[in-house]
Amino acid sequence: MTSGSMAVRGMLLSALCLCSMGSVANDTIRTRMGAIDLDFPVSALGKILTSDKTLSSFYRERDYTLAWSEAADRRALLDAVAAAQHHGLSPNDYNLAQLTRVAAGDTRHLDAEAQADIDLLLTDSALLLASHLRYGKVNPEDLRPEPDASHPDRGIDDLLAEALAADNVEQGLKRLAPATPGYQQLLSARAAVAALMREPWERIPEGETIRPGNSDERVPHVRQRLRALGDHPHPDSDAPEAIATRHDPALVAAVQRFQARHGLDDDGLIGRDTLAAINLTPAKRLTQIDANLERWRWLPEQPGDTYIVVNVAGFELTMIRKGEEVLRTRVIVGRPYRQTPLFSDSIRHLVFNPSWTVPRSIMIEDQLPVIRQNPDYLSNLGFSLYRGWGPDRIPVDPDTVDWWALSENYFPFQLIQEPGPSNALGQVKFMFPNEFDVYLHDTPARHLFASSQRSFSSGCIRVENSLELARLLLESQNGWSGNRLNRVLDSRELTKVYLENPVPVHLEYWTAWVDDAGTLNLRDDIYERNGPVTAALETSLDYDGRIHQASAN
Repeated sequence: MTSGSMAVRGMLLSALCLCSMGSVANDTIRTRMGAIDLDFPVSALGKILTSDKTLSSFYRERDYTLAWSEAADRRALLDAVAAAQHHGLSPNDYNLAQLTRVAAGDTRHLDAEAQADIDLLLTDSALLLASHLRYGKVNPEDLRPEPDASHPDRGIDDLLAEALAADNVEQGLKRLAPATPGYQQLLSARAAVAALMREPWERIPEGETIRPGNSDERVPHVRQRLRALGDHPHPDSDAPEAIATRHDPALVAAVQRFQARHGLDDDGLIGRDTLAAINLTPAKRLTQIDANLERWRWLPEQPGDTYIVVNVAGFELTMIRKGEEVLRTRVIVGRPYRQTPLFSDSIRHLVFNPSWTVPRSIMIEDQLPVIRQNPDYLSNLGFSLYRGWGPDRIPVDPDTVDWWALSENYFPFQLIQEPGPSNALGQVKFMFPNEFDVYLHDTPARHLFASSQRSFSSGCIRVENSLELARLLLESQNGWSGNRLNRVLDSRELTKVYLENPVPVHLEYWTAWVDDAGTLNLRDDIYERNGPVTAALETSLDYDGRIHQASAN
């Protein structure tokens, strides 16, 4: 036999051997997936596989063949896992160490069991990363991390199969993250903040408020900090020390820009709250951004052609129509002890010239003390008093009631504020019936919108430009012109208008976002909701069936 023939024979034998090992590996995968289908835990390389039914569906569709034989695909997955940190996710949750060891090596000469182990663990890691990028790591219902990708309605397995077939694993996984501008802009802002981690960030000490024109030894540090944050332009030359310590007009303007994007009164004063925000470290800013990236991943992929978003933490309402913003207005939300709930629903009808049936808790906690101090309170604000409820209720003269004898345990009355200029709901309310009994509405207390912190309500949302919102909602409604709307308002008669096409409304909680000018905005966590999300994001999935809290940095 010639040397050439021997070489060909060796290649054929080697190919047959590899084919045989591949077949055995396929059988191993089939057996493991059968165990998963019977709800038995299955491991690979000592790690419990977490994707369960999604993993089984993925391999069933490819007849249990190996998915990661190509080193290029393994390297692409490694790159995608490493990039998870830019989304506020931990690469270690997706077996970064194991992927690093097998990404570049040749696995074809390993035995069938080892090949199956590697393939299963890589697929499990990819599926979990895909699920977290698209739908979030944290379950918003209970704020616990979701350690698996087993959601039959999600189709994550199909998306991964398509990416592998197209030799486009890294980009395929990357595209699973929300494509909405809000998410992508926040990703870019996160990268800019992460770059600040390389800079020293010493705390600027507290002291007296620094007013425009005043000199203070802290001013150069404030100026330098605002330059790092992008709020102050870099100087053309170094200023003399006497000028450097002065709170000059350029610094005042920079402070005002900083204050505006942090939800502070933009007065240019460097006081306690402004200095605390300036001292906020890049690490703290990153955790705030990461919590909000996660909230973006919770949102439905299709919010609707026309929809409304209320940012509770940002005290702002935005209406979007066909991808364009048609209204942005200030709102007032619930106090920290009467928080506005977060959920999605649809506005189904509007009520013009509404009456207000006062909730029992507000009657007892808020209004009873006021009535005791001011007997004319009810008549001055147009309240009617009734004993009992429903059609059998009886009108009562407030002057005949011993208000000091009433209490939480004894309050047999109902208060209803009639339509009018003093009505707490203003001229219109927007109804989306829900278990929390909250809604959007107008208000006569217009002065409160001037406050930077607008958490004054008992849970419902007061809208500054409520009549403009009503006009936009009725714009496509047959028979509803601006003139008709004005006539209804002038009548002061209660009028319900049902929308032909209900409009989705999303009550969200954004403490970090990028505005239309490309500027990162941060807000106080008024309801202290960031902490639980951050804790869940930092909770490590250790793949042995347990979840443990990562140690604090």
